Parts: sequence; structure tokens; C-alpha cells
Amino acid sequence: MTVDLHDFTEAACAELGVPRADVDVTMILDLARDVAHNTVRPGAPVGAYLLGLAVGRGGEPRELAARLSALAQRLGQEQAS
Repeated sequence: MTVDLHDFTEAACAELGVPRADVDVTMILDLARDVAHNTVRPGAPVGAYLLGLAVGRGGEPRELAARLSALAQRLGQEQAS
């Protein structure tokens, strides 16, 4: 059995008491893609977790996700050189 992403997100938000409107799935998936493709695949969930920690400490989600994506791209470019 497979649960789709929408259903999982709705259920996870309810379970954790997080308003669904606060969850930008596309932003999170974009961050995970950038980290996985530019560094190491296991970095994707770690990056998402770190984003969550930083947001929980008052950071702005989109700005922080952009910074992490840029970091992953920089690291990937440095590794390629």
C-alpha cells in the first residue's frame, strides 16, 4: 500500500500539530533535490531537518532553504573542480 504525498502531509501535520498552510512541500522537495544532486543523497533528509530546526528558531523558511540550496550547489561545484 502506498500513501500519496498529499495524504501523508495532511496526516503528519495533524499528528504534529503543524498548520498545513505552514508547509511548503514544493520548497522542501526542491531543497532535497538540490542537496541530493549536488552533494550526497543522504544529505537531503539531513538538510530538510536542519531547515526545520532553523525555522523553529525563528528563521524564514524560503530564505533559509535558498541558502541551503546555494550551499549544496557551491559544494557540488567545488567537488567537481
